[in-house]
Amino acid sequence: MAEPEQDHIAVTDESRLKTGLRPRHLVMMSLGSAIGAGLFVGSGEGIALAGPAALVAYAIIGLIIVSVMRMLGELAAADPNPGAFSYYVGKALGSGAGFMMGWLWWVQMTLVVSAEALAAAEGLNSLVGVLPAWWWALIFMVVFTLLNLSGAANFGELEFWLALVKIVFIVVFLAIGAAYLFGWTSEPSPGMENVGAILPNGIGGVTAALLVIAFAFGGIEIIAVAAAETDDPGPSVTKAIRTIVWRILVFYIGSVLIIILVLPIDDDRLQSGPFVGVLEQAGLPAVATTMGAIIVIALLSSMNVNLYGASRMLFSLGVRGMAPTVTARTASNGVPVRAVLASVVVGFAMVPANYVWGEQVLDQLLALVGSTLLVTWLSITAAQIVLRRRADRNGVHLPMKMWLYPYLSWATLIALAVIVALGLWTESVRSQIVSTAVLAVVLWGVGTIVARRRSAAGEATPRHSPSEE
Repeated sequence: MAEPEQDHIAVTDESRLKTGLRPRHLVMMSLGSAIGAGLFVGSGEGIALAGPAALVAYAIIGLIIVSVMRMLGELAAADPNPGAFSYYVGKALGSGAGFMMGWLWWVQMTLVVSAEALAAAEGLNSLVGVLPAWWWALIFMVVFTLLNLSGAANFGELEFWLALVKIVFIVVFLAIGAAYLFGWTSEPSPGMENVGAILPNGIGGVTAALLVIAFAFGGIEIIAVAAAETDDPGPSVTKAIRTIVWRILVFYIGSVLIIILVLPIDDDRLQSGPFVGVLEQAGLPAVATTMGAIIVIALLSSMNVNLYGASRMLFSLGVRGMAPTVTARTASNGVPVRAVLASVVVGFAMVPANYVWGEQVLDQLLALVGSTLLVTWLSITAAQIVLRRRADRNGVHLPMKMWLYPYLSWATLIALAVIVALGLWTESVRSQIVSTAVLAVVLWGVGTIVARRRSAAGEATPRHSPSEE
C-alpha cells in the first residue's frame, strides 16, 4: 500500500520562501494565469473545432473547474503548502502519486509559459513587426525570467496591475460586443446569421475542442501554490477562491458567446485573433489595434504568473526530496533561483523551434497542455474525496468545505472520466491523452521508487515548506 507523505522537514536558511503576497494578489494572480493564451488564442481554436457547440463545451468545463476549485479551496484552506495539489495528492494516494502530480504540473506550466511567450510574440509581430516573432519570444523570456528573480512581493504587485489591465479589457470587449450585437454601433448587427450548424465537425470536433478549452481554464489552480507565500494563508485562499470562480465564468462564457455570434465559422480571424476580429467587425479598427496591444500585455501577464507557479512547484518538490536539492535553495530575497532558471529551459528551447516551424509550435502546445490539465483535475478530485473522508472520520475542522460532498465530488470525478473516455474514442486527440497517461504512470512509478529508497535510508518525506515554519 502506498505510504502517505510524512510530516517532517528540516528548515535551513538556504531553503526558505518569504511571505509578502496579499489576498488581492492571489485573486489577480489566478485571474492572470487563467486569462491568457487559452482565452485570447485558444477560444477561436475551440470554436473552429466545435462550432456553436463550443459554448456548451465551455460551460461544461467551466462547471467542472468551479467544482474542482472549491475542492482545492477546501484542501488549501485547511493545510496551505507551496506543493499544493501535489502535496495533497501525496497525502491521499501516496508519495508516488504526489511525485507524479508535482512533476506533471511543472511540465505543464513550462509548456504554458512557452505558449504564452510565443502567442505574445506573434501578436506583437503582427502589430509592429520590427523583429521576427522568435526574436520577440526570446526577449520576453529574458525579461520575465529576470522579473521572477526579483522577489514575491514585487512580483505580486506587478502582476496585480497587469491582471487588472486584462480584466478592464475583457469588460470593455463584452460591452462593445453586446452593443454591436444589439445594433447600437455604426455597423449593422449580424443577429443569428453567423451561428450556422451546431456541430459542424460532429461530436469528434467537440471532443477535440474540450482539450483546447481545458487549456483555457488552466492556471486558475495556481492560487493554491501561491497561498503559502501569504501572511495568513488559510483565510487568504478561502476569500480568493470564493471571489474568483464566478468572474472566470462570466469572462469566458460571455466572450465566447460574442465571438460565436459575430464571426462566421470560416472566418480566418477566428483562429488568428478572435478578439481583434470581433472589434474589426464592429467597425472599430482603431480600437482593435489598441486591444491587440492589450492582448499582448495580457499574455505576458499570464506567462509571468505561470513561470512563478512552475518555479514554486519545483521548489516544493526539492524541499520534499522529490527533485534535486539545489532546487530547494533560495536567495536572500526568498526566491528559489535555481527552480526559476530550470523552469524557463523549455521556454527558451521553444524560441528556435518557433524559428523553424512557426505557428505550428503554438498549436501543438495548446493541445498538449489540455490533456495534462485533465490529469491534474482528476488527481485533485480524488485527493479531496479521500482527505475529506479522512477529516470527517477524525473530526477535523475545515475552514472551507466542498458543496454537496460527497455527491458533487463524485459527479465531478465521473464527468472528468467521461471526457477522458471521449478523448480516447476520438482519433485526433487519442494520442495526446495516451501519451499523457503513459507519462503520468511512469512518473508515479519513479516517485514510488524514490519514496521507498528514502524510507529505506531512514528519511521522512517532508510535509511543510520552510515558509510555513
